[in-house]
Amino acid sequence: MISLYQKYLIYSFLKNLFKISIFFLSLVIILNLFEEISFFKNSDVDLYIPIFVTLLNSPSVLFDILPFVFLISTLFFFSEILDKNELNIYKSFGLTNGKIIKTITATSFIIGILCVVILYNISSNLKFLYLEIKNEYSQDNKYLAVITANGLWIKDEIDQKISIINASKISGENLSNVLITEYDLDFNFKRMIASKSANIKSYEWNLVDSNITENNITKKVKNLTYKSNFNLEKISNLFSNLSSLNFLQIKKLKNDYKLLGYSTTNLNVHEHKLYSYPLYLSIMVCISSILMLNVKHNNSKALNLILGIFISVIIYYVNYFFNILVESEEISYLAAVWGPQLILILIVSIGLVRINEK
Repeated sequence: MISLYQKYLIYSFLKNLFKISIFFLSLVIILNLFEEISFFKNSDVDLYIPIFVTLLNSPSVLFDILPFVFLISTLFFFSEILDKNELNIYKSFGLTNGKIIKTITATSFIIGILCVVILYNISSNLKFLYLEIKNEYSQDNKYLAVITANGLWIKDEIDQKISIINASKISGENLSNVLITEYDLDFNFKRMIASKSANIKSYEWNLVDSNITENNITKKVKNLTYKSNFNLEKISNLFSNLSSLNFLQIKKLKNDYKLLGYSTTNLNVHEHKLYSYPLYLSIMVCISSILMLNVKHNNSKALNLILGIFISVIIYYVNYFFNILVESEEISYLAAVWGPQLILILIVSIGLVRINEK
């Protein structure tokens, strides 16, 4: 049963969180707006287009920075209740440091679940629409690459010809069972190339064991160089914006990747980061709470902000280190996602044991 003072504690925490979230959301919108105006400066568009795409992208950015927002918000929350001497009042009614931390941590965990279920699914759909609009005005809008159950499909345009490319599997730098159908700019058929494999490390693909059909004549070529606007890095980058995928799309894309033989590591990492998101928010709140209840109180909000940034940078590099390990296949995606969380939980546990209850 939640006591009246716990309810007030939760209310104060949520009010502070809301104010900090609005501040950072406003900051995100302003900074993104300048970036979008710069992107559209060479396009003949009205000002409402950059504003519109900024608003579409902002929820996704907010979702990404929300752990940092929770950390900063908690620092400011404790700074406020220490300023008003409310901490001693809470303690006089039986709310120890441990109970205070437990209350706001549980609240953060529930908010985290709501963020994943509601905010993420809304922001991912808005992010998809954002990318669609940006693609229309991008220099690369005539290029397209998608992965389906039938393999990798690429629409390319180079040297006054349009190419529709299909490959059944991706393995490292190579595509398997490659079929390239070329058309002129009016979509009149020119020729077809069927290759056993293609190395796509560079923009000049090396096709192996190719059958070229042109003017109803087929000839075999052992090695063929094929120019493309795509290489391995560019194809990989096209599928790296996972924040535009909702949970159902992630599941479907994982199945398509498996059929294609494409690595699902990035998808698995992204999916499990979403699963761990509520826990991550709770850990940020715990770390901030323990710091504010153990260190000598300082009234400077600027110092609190600097402290929050410093902690966030450390946590960022811990996550970055684990991401490098999973990309080099040194560890599994489970270790990459949950490893940093376990380290932070260990630190939090030590902090909770040592916390000063005076």
